[in-house]
Amino acid sequence: MFKFFANIFGYVLNFIYGIVSNYGIAIILFTILLKLIMLPISIKQQKTMKKSTKIQKQVKEIQNKYKNDPTRMNQEVMELYKKENMSPFSGCLSSILQIILVISMFYLVSRPLTYMKHVEPDLIQKYTQELQETEGNTSYQEIGIIRTKSAQDERVNINMNFLGLNLSSVPTQNYTDWKVFIIPVLYVFTSFVSTRMTSNINKNKKKEESEQETKELTKKEEEDNIDMMEEMNKNMMIMMPLMTVSIALIAPLGLALYWLINNLFMIGERFILNRYFKSEEE
Repeated sequence: MFKFFANIFGYVLNFIYGIVSNYGIAIILFTILLKLIMLPISIKQQKTMKKSTKIQKQVKEIQNKYKNDPTRMNQEVMELYKKENMSPFSGCLSSILQIILVISMFYLVSRPLTYMKHVEPDLIQKYTQELQETEGNTSYQEIGIIRTKSAQDERVNINMNFLGLNLSSVPTQNYTDWKVFIIPVLYVFTSFVSTRMTSNINKNKKKEESEQETKELTKKEEEDNIDMMEEMNKNMMIMMPLMTVSIALIAPLGLALYWLINNLFMIGERFILNRYFKSEEE
């Protein structure tokens, strides 16, 4: 499945590359195009999150009312979701799509000759064997082919120079060149900002719910809930940058550039949609 999407993305990316003749610019334009296509899904997901937040109080009331009868509790919760025309698993769609996009893009940037340029497998195999004879077994063989054979064979030539950076570079393999860390660092920073935005939004929602439920909770229970929520948010904000930087450091810079541009648009998208839905509610 991931190879299927990588192949489709490759055709689109190659088409854009044929117009701009620069791998970095092509990735940026491709990311913008993909975000525009995904925008209706993002809007629907945001609406679902807002609606889900509104019915959480009703869900908690059902859970408290039937806490000794799990079967009845599940039935009542499902009836509530059915009444509100919602699915308890609707939030999974966005996560599944993100996983598909991440892995498909990894396939694409790590094997651009296969999925973007659609070079004949026999030619790739021939150059791979030659590369192994001179440099041994290395990761990202197709990146190595582009680096060593592009001047000799136009079929494997991709202009990966972007603002003085070589997007075929892998940070962990070129750690002596500080410039290879520019995009991953920016990517991690934007990931932190995006996670922080989401965390603050959820924190404000939880605060509003907590204020509504003050009469139903003791002070001790309320403090325990807030402490647990803050601890979870804190752990998430620590783990997410660590996870993302570990991936960005072992992949070609083209992937980190895609994630960076995607994060920038995601931040803008969340800001605009949150403002829009907030004004709509008011």
